Amino acid sequence: MTDLTTLLEVGGPLAALGGGAAYTRAKYPAVYWSAVGGPISTVRLLSSYSSVMEACGLTVAPSRLRVLAVKATTRREVRPVPPRRGLIRPTSTGLRIRLRLAPGQEPADVAASAERLRHAWGVHAVYVTTVKPGVVELRLVGYDVLRRVRMPRKVDSGFLKVPVALREDATPFVRDYRTVPHQLTLGATLSGKSMYLRHLIAGLARQPVALVGIDCKRGVELAPFAARLSALATDPDEAAELLPVLVKEMEDRYDLIKERQGIAPSTPDEEITSDIWGLPETERPLPVVLFVDEVAELFLTATRKDEERRDEMVTQLIRLAQLGRAAGIYLEVCGQRFGAELGKGATMLRAQLTGRVCHRVNDEASAKMALGDIAPEAVDAACAIAPELPGLAVAGDTSGGWSRIRTPYLSLSDAAEICRESAHLVPDLPALKPFRPDVPARPVETLAPAPLPHPVTD
Repeated sequence: MTDLTTLLEVGGPLAALGGGAAYTRAKYPAVYWSAVGGPISTVRLLSSYSSVMEACGLTVAPSRLRVLAVKATTRREVRPVPPRRGLIRPTSTGLRIRLRLAPGQEPADVAASAERLRHAWGVHAVYVTTVKPGVVELRLVGYDVLRRVRMPRKVDSGFLKVPVALREDATPFVRDYRTVPHQLTLGATLSGKSMYLRHLIAGLARQPVALVGIDCKRGVELAPFAARLSALATDPDEAAELLPVLVKEMEDRYDLIKERQGIAPSTPDEEITSDIWGLPETERPLPVVLFVDEVAELFLTATRKDEERRDEMVTQLIRLAQLGRAAGIYLEVCGQRFGAELGKGATMLRAQLTGRVCHRVNDEASAKMALGDIAPEAVDAACAIAPELPGLAVAGDTSGGWSRIRTPYLSLSDAAEICRESAHLVPDLPALKPFRPDVPARPVETLAPAPLPHPVTD
């Protein structure tokens, strides 16, 4: 009886501790990792590093000098040598460790063993990046960071850089318009595409940039941000009038660049430029970011007249995609569906869009149109996105690299408030004034009438 009582006294707190750890791991994975998971994985890594590397085939034969030194000092067996390990650096989401590769090894050898390392050290995922020739960094992620997105506190943001999502390796996904000038973003209804667009506009609203929108859904997606938009077209007819104005703006900027190039022969080379970023700051026009929502609406036609208008608009979009980068005009093309069957020019327009973000789509053809030409293996990852994970997407570019990302939640009211607070940053572009949207007045909150004072009576 005494033993049973003692067992209950000891087992009760242990069961409560285990239940609390399990609850914390499910509800607060970051806290669990910092308190329990991180120390356990660190101990596993330190205690089994050599044996795990040998099991993964990442060891090499020791040098002759090492063999002679071991035999001269000890009688131990000379074992293969694993890559030299650096210091373990803990983070809020995992661990980082650098490895110096042995002669004859390459980063692909370590990347091929990432799944084995994940199971051996008890982490959620292992990612391998090359730091410099002969040195790779292992990024160990302790839990699924895309299940509940929390952006890092320190993000490399700047002019024309917007952190919009979190990658599966716990690094921020930054939309850099100077590096990737044009992008195609696809996503079905309730896939999170609108949330992605919301983050882009909210991030650019605080910067000295002209924002232009084409929203053929009668403006329901972009109208809440009207206070910060320099121009907005809400149907194909208005878009057909707005696009030629943007093309003319692009041509005027090229004329400005040509004037700067055509100066005296004695001008130093560093003062001659081929884009607006080489112009003096006092002469440099502000960048323009064009958001096209529901791009398929621009391709759809019903009559012969619509076909002529469609061909003209598609041609202008292609011209902006081909030549707009040097003039500081960038495209963000969004839609639910994008395929070659939209009509002439669809494939040519896609070829000019360097960046690709594919949320959950309703058919494999759209995923292939977005990612098939840059990373065929990413198509399967895009088609496997579950409906209960809104905001999850596959991001890639024409370099062939791709990764899973997820956008954090941002309410429409918060994004619209950011645009209203940044309304004073709308640049003065005379050509776009006819297309400036009307900003609805903020509704006045009705206050409850003040209570009447009670009469004083005896």
